Amino acid sequence: MSHVSTPTLQDCKSCGGGAPIDVHFCPQCTKILSLGRHGDFFSFLGLARKLHVDPEDLERRFRSLSRQFHPDFFYNAAPAERRASLERSSYLNDAYRAIKNPVTRLEYLLQLEGLAARGPQEASKQVPAALLEEVFALNEELDDVRERRANGAPAEEWGAQLERARQPIEAKRVEHEQDVASLSARWDDLIDRGAPDDERRDVLTALHDRVLERNYINNLLAGIERELST
Repeated sequence: MSHVSTPTLQDCKSCGGGAPIDVHFCPQCTKILSLGRHGDFFSFLGLARKLHVDPEDLERRFRSLSRQFHPDFFYNAAPAERRASLERSSYLNDAYRAIKNPVTRLEYLLQLEGLAARGPQEASKQVPAALLEEVFALNEELDDVRERRANGAPAEEWGAQLERARQPIEAKRVEHEQDVASLSARWDDLIDRGAPDDERRDVLTALHDRVLERNYINNLLAGIERELST
């Protein structure tokens, strides 16, 4: 499996020494390092590239790093250090937001592994094969609802029809969330075991497909909500 290539060392602008890519302070001079070269959100937070994250541990890491990078501590420091504290504080906030949320965490992992998931707008352009039957049935129901509404049918009638049409789509959403949870657990196990790339790629591809389908399902449910509110 091909991974995004990243450098393994970063340069300290204060002393010129080299430091591992994901440390925040120079081992030689202890100055805060510029963000110029870094790894990814997971490694920045000191986490393995896994999909299960302990919320309390994540919160502790975030608060600890926030204190270390806070610009107030670098008020009298050299300009390069003040800039570095701002850069790392900003990146830390981005990393925390992405990793805290399970949905964005998965999307970010897929991006790192070269399988970026398509967003909701792009996901709506093509019906996933696994959803063809449900989409066909839903479109028939929507056409019927629009016709009945145009003919003056009372809202409680076509509203009830829409609610019934929602049920199989909602069931698919629940099924996909379960699939994502199962595949995520498999991914974490593969990371723990140091599994070969081909095994990891299979799970990532399955996760990518489930995310695409989930985005499409969410679009369908949003469309039903729009019809109900019309």
